[in-house]
Amino acid sequence: MPELPEVELVVRSLNSLVKGEKISEAILIREKLAPDTSPREFAILVTNSTINFAHRRGKHILIDLDNGKTIIVHLRMSGRFMLLPLEIEEPKFSHAIFLLGDDKKLIFQDQRHFGFMRIVKTSELAGVKELKKLAPEPFSNEFSAGYLRKTLKASKKSLKEFLLDQTKVCGLGNIYAAEAMFLARLNPQICSGKVSSIKATRLHTFIIEVLNESIEYSSTLNVDPENFEGNYYGGNYENQWRVYDREDAPCINCSAKIKRVKQAGRSSYYCPKCQK
Repeated sequence: MPELPEVELVVRSLNSLVKGEKISEAILIREKLAPDTSPREFAILVTNSTINFAHRRGKHILIDLDNGKTIIVHLRMSGRFMLLPLEIEEPKFSHAIFLLGDDKKLIFQDQRHFGFMRIVKTSELAGVKELKKLAPEPFSNEFSAGYLRKTLKASKKSLKEFLLDQTKVCGLGNIYAAEAMFLARLNPQICSGKVSSIKATRLHTFIIEVLNESIEYSSTLNVDPENFEGNYYGGNYENQWRVYDREDAPCINCSAKIKRVKQAGRSSYYCPKCQK
């Protein structure tokens, strides 16, 4: 599932490719993509609006329209946007189509059928259920070292589960949580409340570092208008991973074998020597 850096880069691609475009027609093909809106309502709410810009809240893409509405999008496992010439047939698993002008269309495709859209009033965005419980953005002033220290102390979850809880830390998923814990030399299985203030401050630094690192790496790549997606948007960024998905490989610091354990149904990767 795409994490904050991948979603951020999809947002940047949308701004680069469709910002300022007028939606001449909006077609909802798979009704469950937008469960709160019928295909007819979907078309009425979006058709003849102009895309002001796209932005992000956590892992949610927010497409701001000039008619006072915002389209909330979550890519989930396999959602992606495609900008295609009008004459090209929609690919399989196309779930929503936005016709732009006379010659192109923005398509939302989702092979796994887990993606989500919701149209809301922009003025009410902060109170929408998908967004209102989210933790502060990692790059915001609210997500301070002090905030992280305090929130960790109040939790009884394992550190890995804590970092994946979007109400505690926003935007992290399996990959960047593993990378941040490795750099901070923290074991994913320890209790969050037992992380010392010094280590919590160190973790805060590395959460921001790994997110920035991925965004900067991927921002140097060319965007393919016919395929800008969240999954693996970073090209070969997986070659930069220090610990994630490297079970039995040697630790880059100490050469001990990287271990993998299951936590809440998810794989956690860590170095047993460096992360105690």
